[in-house]
Amino acid sequence: MIDSIQPVTLTDKAIEEVRNIMTNKNIPGGYSLRIGIKGSGGCSGFNYLLGFDKKKDTDLAYEVNGIPVIVEKKHTMYLLGLEVDFYEGSDARGFTFVKPEENKQD
Repeated sequence: MIDSIQPVTLTDKAIEEVRNIMTNKNIPGGYSLRIGIKGSGGCSGFNYLLGFDKKKDTDLAYEVNGIPVIVEKKHTMYLLGLEVDFYEGSDARGFTFVKPEENKQD
């Protein structure tokens, strides 16, 4: 079942890289992109996690451009507004996570 809430968005570059991983790493059918958090959210904030997993009863499921995405329902409030991007440069390569409120200047 697909839910109507989509707490996390993926940029076009992130979608392209996730599709590449799904194809090149032979991710089995029935698996979705899991986006989660690790940490307390205190002074250092959360660490965001990406991986592939099967949906559990405690997950929220939705699709982004044909990519099945799952998040734990209890993490939804911490993930709302999160944007996953993919950066590829001469200095680094990998997924990045941006929350709009983290970029606000006081």
